[in-house]
Amino acid sequence: MSDLPKKEQLYELIRTNPFISQQDLAAQLGLSRSAVANYIATLVRERRILGRAYVLPNRRPIVCVGASNLDRKLRTLAKLAMATSNPARQDESFGGVARNIAENLARLGTPVALVTAVGNDASGRALLAHAEDAGIDTRAALRLDGHATGTYTAVLDHDGDMAVALADMAIHDEMTPAFLAARAQQRGAAALVVADLNLPQASIAALVEDAARDRVPLVLVAVSEPKMARLPRKLAGVRLLILNVGELAARVGRPLESEAEIAAACIEVQRDGVQDLVVTQGGAGVFYTGPGGLAHLTAPPAQVVDVTGAGDAFAAAVCWSLHSGDSGLALACRRGLQLATLTIGCAQTVHPQLAPGHLDGLLEELILD
Repeated sequence: MSDLPKKEQLYELIRTNPFISQQDLAAQLGLSRSAVANYIATLVRERRILGRAYVLPNRRPIVCVGASNLDRKLRTLAKLAMATSNPARQDESFGGVARNIAENLARLGTPVALVTAVGNDASGRALLAHAEDAGIDTRAALRLDGHATGTYTAVLDHDGDMAVALADMAIHDEMTPAFLAARAQQRGAAALVVADLNLPQASIAALVEDAARDRVPLVLVAVSEPKMARLPRKLAGVRLLILNVGELAARVGRPLESEAEIAAACIEVQRDGVQDLVVTQGGAGVFYTGPGGLAHLTAPPAQVVDVTGAGDAFAAAVCWSLHSGDSGLALACRRGLQLATLTIGCAQTVHPQLAPGHLDGLLEELILD
């Protein structure tokens, strides 16, 4: 690289590390800070990089904002019996909605960054190291002394269906609007921002306002019926809201027992400003909004090994499709259903064999079938 002109050397350093500082660039190239700034200004004018984040136009990432934690799965060895002791097997892995989505995306070959909060403890350090090994940029993560990394404990029956889950996610309350404002550069450089509702209500509202102002598409992913209370009333700027029927019912404040009632609820939420909704139904498939109203896709048959992570895999595939520039939610949801089915069939929260090109391969198999 030493034979290249200084501007090209600088460009190669930025291409390798888009978040490199001007001071580091100056030190590595033997230049003054003002000379580095002039070269960067030239590259911006040439549209070879985009603004202060030094993001290359063809490598704008998906930024995932929200929960990461240690997952514990307890699976009974026989039919679950309530109010008594059950023999069980325990597995531990890394989880959290935003983290799971980020890992799926990274394994699919998508540039992805994770904005999350972990304790400055062994679990938090191991979680971030695992994410980095998977190809996730974790430099925007909040590392907190005196806080424990979040945990999520799921109890599964012997068939792999979830009986109950317990979550200690208090650390994510530290992801305040002020913290998110300090990470605005990373979010502003994104092709797409996806956030889960483990964030505080004020932080979710701030993300929605930023999306409307900066016109960076925002996908919100619901996590539970109680946390639907964190969803702001005004949703202008939200490209997509992914939630299940129970969470949609919690939003509109009434039971939804028919397709017509689900369609009416979607229209009601769209009046609040969200562009589109995807409403999941587990094994019954998904509803999604479009120009012609509400449409439905049936889920492919699945051999259930473990349902944990299936919803996050679905959301990741939908986001991957949007990031790829494919139009329409029909294709995105088909990809989501295929990846969710693949994930249900393995014991891990994120399928370990997932790789670039996997989603297109799954769709080819679906067409041939």
